[in-house]
Amino acid sequence: MPARAERGDDGTYYRDDLSLVHHRGFGFHADMCAPGIVELLRPVRERDGLVVEIGCGSGLLTRHLLDAGHRVVATDASPAMLDLAREVAPDAEDVRRVALPDDPLPPADAIVGVGHALSYLPDEVAVDRALVAVGQALRPGGVLAIDICDLEWGAARRDWSTSGRVGDDWAIITEYSIPTPDRFVRDMTIFVRNDDGSWRRDDEHHDNVLIDTGRVPELLSPYGVEVSVERSFGDEELPAGLVALVGRRVP
Repeated sequence: MPARAERGDDGTYYRDDLSLVHHRGFGFHADMCAPGIVELLRPVRERDGLVVEIGCGSGLLTRHLLDAGHRVVATDASPAMLDLAREVAPDAEDVRRVALPDDPLPPADAIVGVGHALSYLPDEVAVDRALVAVGQALRPGGVLAIDICDLEWGAARRDWSTSGRVGDDWAIITEYSIPTPDRFVRDMTIFVRNDDGSWRRDDEHHDNVLIDTGRVPELLSPYGVEVSVERSFGDEELPAGLVALVGRRVP
C-alpha cells in the first residue's frame, strides 16, 4: 500500500483514486452552485464571451456551463482530474493544466470556480498572488465568481474528528484537524473496487489555507476588480465558512 503523502509526485492533490471518488460521490456541490453561477454569467453568454474555470475538477460545473451555451476553458492542477474532465466535457474550448499562482491564465470574460481551489495553495501569500492573477486575467467588464474558505471554515468545524462515506464501488474515511486557526487538514484513506472484485487503497493528506476573506475587496481594488464577499452565488446554501467572491472588472 502506498505511503501517505501530502501531494502527488507532481506536486498536486487529487491523484487517480481520490479524483474518481470525488467525481462519483461529491458532485452535489457543483450541481448546487451551477444555477447561481449561470445566472451571474448571463451577460457573458449574451456577448459570447470566454469563461475560464479554475479548479474544474472532473468537469461537473464545466458541463453545466457548456449546456448553458458558454464557451469554456477548463483548468485544474490535477492531471487525474483533467483526464476525467476531458471525458465529461469533450466540447470545451480547452481542458488544460494550470497551477496557480505561477501558471498564466488566458484572458477571460469570466473566471469561475467551485470547490475552493485556491484554498489548496501552500500559504496566504500564494492565495493572494492567485487572486491578483485572476483579477488581472479578467477583461474589462469581466465577471468573477469563485468560492474560497474563510477563517470561519475552521471555527465552524472545531468539533469534527472523523467521517466516512461509502458508494457502490468506493469508500472514503477522513480524519480532520485544525492545527492553527488558518489551516484545515484532512487525512483521507480511499478505497476503490478493482474490476476483479478486489479493493485497492490510497491515502492523501490535504492542507487547506483559510483566509480573512473580508480583505479580498481591498486586495483586488487596485486591479480594477470590484468584488463582494457573499454567502452564495444564487439561492443555494453554502457550507459555513465557504464564501462566494462575486464581482466584475471595471470597464
